[in-house]
Amino acid sequence: MLVAVDIGNTNIVIGFLDGERIVGTYRITTKSNHTSDEYGLMITQFLSLSGFRPDDVEDVIIASVVPKVMHSFRSSIIKFLGLNPMVVGPGIRTGINIRIDDPKSLGSDCLADCVGAYYTYGGPVLVADFGTATTFNYVDAKGTITCGLITTGIRTAAAALWGETAQLPEVEITKPKSILATGTKTAMQAGLYYNFLGGIERTIRQFHDELHEPFKVVATGGLGRVFEGDTDLIDVYDPDLIFKGMSLIYDRNR
Repeated sequence: MLVAVDIGNTNIVIGFLDGERIVGTYRITTKSNHTSDEYGLMITQFLSLSGFRPDDVEDVIIASVVPKVMHSFRSSIIKFLGLNPMVVGPGIRTGINIRIDDPKSLGSDCLADCVGAYYTYGGPVLVADFGTATTFNYVDAKGTITCGLITTGIRTAAAALWGETAQLPEVEITKPKSILATGTKTAMQAGLYYNFLGGIERTIRQFHDELHEPFKVVATGGLGRVFEGDTDLIDVYDPDLIFKGMSLIYDRNR
């Protein structure tokens, strides 16, 4: 079994992969002050919950955009699983070319998303990841990342709204029943949802206008499910896209 770990700014998502099957996923809050023992205990508990033992783990692959977490987390894998994990980064073969100004600046999560989207759904493909930040990356028909876009995530925007105003409360990020809100909380939910959805659709249309070729749009990320099925501009929502990409990367390098 392969353990794939996505270390993001808000959450660490751990996936257990048995061949091509994802047999378990777990999410914990990203905290830089967790020790290796704490991470190791969580991993072994998650394995147990899924009916596995540490000996069942063949290898581990990590994609991280939070460098300050890596030392403790990597140490936990070595200590509790007896494995030196593969890390998505420079020198790793992915089957994807990167043709942007600074290829090293592309996040390892975005790279894994693009690998998963291209080899699962084909290209050209626009890959949208709705997380702490929202990213769009374009992979052409030959498997080359040629351009991308980064903006705030909806939860980040929401936190700024209630964090910078004296009387606005924290609200759940969800699709409202109607845009015709009659209370403060529902007004915030409607404003956040429809403003963000409109931005997504305008962004995708602009890619269509400037690229002059048909392409699929594949979305992923924990917050992507909020908009799933509410726009015909997104062709596929795949919450496990990064794990598919990491599995493909692992197979190319093992």
